[in-house]
Amino acid sequence: MFGDDVKLISYCPLCGSSYTPLQTQILGEKEDSHLMHIQCGNCSNAIIALVIISSVGVSSVGLVTDLGSEEVDRFRGDCQVTTNDVIDMHHLLQDEEKLFARLA
Repeated sequence: MFGDDVKLISYCPLCGSSYTPLQTQILGEKEDSHLMHIQCGNCSNAIIALVIISSVGVSSVGLVTDLGSEEVDRFRGDCQVTTNDVIDMHHLLQDEEKLFARLA
C-alpha cells in the first residue's frame, strides 16, 4: 500500500532497532492520510503516526506511546477534550485534597 513511503518510519526512536512491515498496523485511512501504529519488536514501545501523501510529497507526524493498537482504536472514537475540560483539570491539579478525593 505505502511502498517506499513507509521507509520514512523505519527505526524505533527509542532503541534504534529497525521496524519490519509486519509490525505496522493501519488503524484508519481517509483520502490520502493514514493512521498507523508501529510497535518495536525489540523494546516493545510504539509510535502512532499520521502519514499524509500528497502531490508535493509525503509528510508524517509521530507520537511515542505505550498503547497497543487496540487501545488506540478504542480511544480514537472517544469524545474530544474541550477547553472547559482542560480548565477543570488545571483547577483539580492545583487542589491536592480535591484531586485525591476524586481518585479515591
